[in-house]
Amino acid sequence: MSDQRELQPSSGLESRGVRWLPGLGLAVAVAVVATIVGRLVPIVGGPVTAFVLGVGLSRWVTPRAGLRPGITMASTTVLQVSVVVLGSQLSLGQIVRVGADSLPVMVGTLAAALSAAYWIGRRLGVSGNLRTLIGVGTGICGASAIAAVAPVIGAASVEVAYAVSTIFAFNVMAVLVFPVVGHLLGLSQHAFGLFAGTAVNDMSSVVATATTYGSVATSYAIVVKLTRTLFIIPISLALAVLTARRTQGDRPTVRISRLVPRFLLGFLIVAAANTLGLIPGAAHPALSQLSVFLITVALAAVGLSTDVAGLRRAGHRPLVLGGALWIVVSLTSLGLQWLTGTL
Repeated sequence: MSDQRELQPSSGLESRGVRWLPGLGLAVAVAVVATIVGRLVPIVGGPVTAFVLGVGLSRWVTPRAGLRPGITMASTTVLQVSVVVLGSQLSLGQIVRVGADSLPVMVGTLAAALSAAYWIGRRLGVSGNLRTLIGVGTGICGASAIAAVAPVIGAASVEVAYAVSTIFAFNVMAVLVFPVVGHLLGLSQHAFGLFAGTAVNDMSSVVATATTYGSVATSYAIVVKLTRTLFIIPISLALAVLTARRTQGDRPTVRISRLVPRFLLGFLIVAAANTLGLIPGAAHPALSQLSVFLITVALAAVGLSTDVAGLRRAGHRPLVLGGALWIVVSLTSLGLQWLTGTL
């Protein structure tokens, strides 16, 4: 009897693992297919493809209770782990190398995106969480920023789904439109790299946009994009404080240890380790691919759990907000480059 009691905790862990396996396995399978498609169609990329495939399958998946635990775990825990692994691609040295000329543009475009999301979103009647997700997705780094902020503000899966799809739509437009705009304005490789790095969101779209302009533009755009990712930390902390005040009043009693999400601490620790050289350079490509694949798995799960009817009820207003923010950020990036003399 005692031996059986000793085995009970292990059996409980095993049973939880079994409950997770079907849904998680489905999300991974969708992510594998999406990764292959994303390599064939780089403009779209694996993460967004996974989301689209997941939404397409959600009609048949949602009613099946046996898949829900694994899908929920993939859309939450896996999503947070992907953000932690993303920290391995960042270092404080990159910020220094980007230079003072690009930081004003990055900060200015982020401020413009968040301000416009608040004011335009309110006038359009878009819910607070959704306009926040679209704002940080446009102003920081697309799906990665949405993944980091969603649990902080308690966003629903349908809000995450709409924000990701909105960001994707205008990333595709940027890939097609930005190189034409760059040539019409006569932008240098450096200027276009900064333009693409601050006004396009997901890494695959940044690379696709800048590659058509030149190798120098591509390398600089990637550095700017990675540096923008660091803004996830202060923005998430600020949103955590605002959320605590909204739920607990003007004087929240939440301790800092509870206020800061653990996965953001993990993100910061991994980025610091990379800055100190504790992560070998040879491991960076594999870690980058791992981060992208984990985001792909998570977005597959978000798609699989999407309430399509809820998306329809949200209407066209969030899409209008996304378009407005895309234009605001693009013009702000070019305008600040002109004002700072980097255009």
